[in-house]
Amino acid sequence: MSINLLLTSVLVMSPLLVNADETLPMQDIQQARSLVKAFGSDLKSVLITTMKTAGPIKALEVCNTQAGAIAEKNSALSAWNIARTSLKVRNTSNAPDVWEATILRQFEIRKAAGEDINTMEHSEVVQVGEKTVLRYMKAIPTGGLCLACHGSKLADDVSNKVNALYPNDQATGFKLGDIRGAFTLQKIKL
Repeated sequence: MSINLLLTSVLVMSPLLVNADETLPMQDIQQARSLVKAFGSDLKSVLITTMKTAGPIKALEVCNTQAGAIAEKNSALSAWNIARTSLKVRNTSNAPDVWEATILRQFEIRKAAGEDINTMEHSEVVQVGEKTVLRYMKAIPTGGLCLACHGSKLADDVSNKVNALYPNDQATGFKLGDIRGAFTLQKIKL
């Protein structure tokens, strides 16, 4: 590992070490993993079906109108708040908070060090004001199908639709195997 990568790793992780009170109990990690799997499966199923039957323009519309509802449906099944975030967001309401941005940068460092994105996750217990919050993130790898709407060479009609739905879009230019973003979960510790 180069000295620059090592120093960057230490700097990125420093705030986490200061704020981390404890690790998540295994039952909470397992529940978070299960919720991510369900949410990811629900969202992917809708998007793949739409891509195959109606193409990327319709898939963009479905993602725009249904992704939030799918997250809310899965959140309602537990005490966890479930969402997606990225360092390059499409929908500005999904912008990462400071903790999420730190973890996303840490994920990039871990990827550069050779870690498999498919199993990349992070969890910890943090203090937010007076509340103790359980936080969990799972990296989202960029798959082949993602590139139709998130790649560096979008079809003109797809690019036009992205710009119409998301005027502040930053979520293009991804390559196969990049970290597209992460599922992010949090709940108040009781």
